[in-house]
Amino acid sequence: MTYKNIIVDKKKGYAVIRFNRAHEMNALSKEMRLEFNDALLDVENDPEIKALVITGGEYVFSAGMDIKEMSLLSNVEIDDYFESMKRYLKKIYTFPKPVIAAVGGIALGGGFNIVTVCDLIIASESAIFCHPELKFGFSPLFYPLSQIVGVNKAKEITMLGEPIGAKEAERIGLVNKVAPPEKFMQEAEKVAQTLSMRSAKVIEELKNICAVVPRMDKIAALDMELSISGMLFARDERKIHMNEELFLKKLRKKKQN
Repeated sequence: MTYKNIIVDKKKGYAVIRFNRAHEMNALSKEMRLEFNDALLDVENDPEIKALVITGGEYVFSAGMDIKEMSLLSNVEIDDYFESMKRYLKKIYTFPKPVIAAVGGIALGGGFNIVTVCDLIIASESAIFCHPELKFGFSPLFYPLSQIVGVNKAKEITMLGEPIGAKEAERIGLVNKVAPPEKFMQEAEKVAQTLSMRSAKVIEELKNICAVVPRMDKIAALDMELSISGMLFARDERKIHMNEELFLKKLRKKKQN
């Protein structure tokens, strides 16, 4: 499909969704949010796609919600407006395939929210993260951020609304890796490529484990993880991969001799 406000680039094994509203700093207008949700559904339903990268390009990830659009909302439109946000945030949060945020430039408010619901975050050295929502009279999204950096740090970030540079974001565990501006997309796509070669079923189950076990006691978590491991181990896919690995080891041994 062709979209007006985003670009979807399907590559071998993975896809890149790129926000394409640079003249408005990738602010998330209603039309853009609808397109984004449709693109996520398309990528989820494509069996050839095993991983997803979300980016806004080199200079800006997203400045967040479209303030001009928000200022014109009537009270009766507010519920639908926030419902449209909920749809794509829930979709990313529960996405069965790994999702990587590739952040260049600023990720503010609603743009920062998208980053925090992704599985992995690769940032450019130019990346800046910020939650300025309190200045506009409403609250930032707290829970996903708190799951990454902890409750106290998330309180500081959301309450003070101060910008966080890429190096500081890496130090507090907000991002997984920082790369130079000319290389951060390359790094993000390398991660997507690697994940696309992993078992889709195992990745999906691992994502479920990551979502559930932090809220369980240690014995229940251990039981759940080993039960899932046993279920995955019983599949034919395990035998195929192990036989391939044994074959490659024998081949390497022959070459060495």
